[in-house]
Amino acid sequence: MSPKTVFKKIIDREIPADIVYEDADCIAFKDINPQAPVHIIVIPKKEIPNIEALQEEDAELIGRCFLAMQTIATQLGLSQGYRVVLNNGRDAGQEVMHLHFHMLAGRQFGWPPG
Repeated sequence: MSPKTVFKKIIDREIPADIVYEDADCIAFKDINPQAPVHIIVIPKKEIPNIEALQEEDAELIGRCFLAMQTIATQLGLSQGYRVVLNNGRDAGQEVMHLHFHMLAGRQFGWPPG
């Protein structure tokens, strides 16, 4: 059995997090190493390591994560815009092998990213 990821420990309340949103399917909290004035991590409570591990049955769950981001954006007043980032795999910068979305806001972002 693999050791729990830091995100699973947050879900299980084994370590603290500054939670900004939670429902039956996902949880969102402030990133401890923010890359923008607003940096929220949004994760499904179901343990899914990355995009390649997604199953057809996960489609609705991932959609609910996006609806959660919409709610979070409204609650935090991010009407000027925000960026959603998903790093998939170590070469893309994924550090925690639990599918997660970064909501970044509070400053201008350039294009292309990276």
